[in-house]
Amino acid sequence: MKKERFSSAAVREPADKTWSNCLRVDDLILISGMTARGQDGETLLGDTAYEQAKVVFQKIKDLVEAAGAHMDDVVKMTIFVTHMSDNTAVWKARQEFFSGNFPACSLVQVAALAKPEILLEIEAVAVAGCSRD
Repeated sequence: MKKERFSSAAVREPADKTWSNCLRVDDLILISGMTARGQDGETLLGDTAYEQAKVVFQKIKDLVEAAGAHMDDVVKMTIFVTHMSDNTAVWKARQEFFSGNFPACSLVQVAALAKPEILLEIEAVAVAGCSRD
């Protein structure tokens, strides 16, 4: 088995020797928790859970595609929210990025994320090619 790190110009890479945003091991693709922070690592893109979720799903899409897969290959997501009442906003954004069989998903309320204005964080697992007939 070979472990490869993938990146996308659209997604800010973490500091060296901290973590990887996207790793692929054979057909398994692992996406670290993504937030709606901009390329500078500080600016937050979106004031609402819906806006932030759209940014995060786009980042996941960019990384999954960089690793050679598609959003329909995503099989599992874990979504961390600071307010459980934001679940419908997240589901609404999710429907704009997925079709067919939606990924298995866990929704977890947390006390806080890295900054108070960050409302959600999403991590994903994909299996490249699993959505093909």
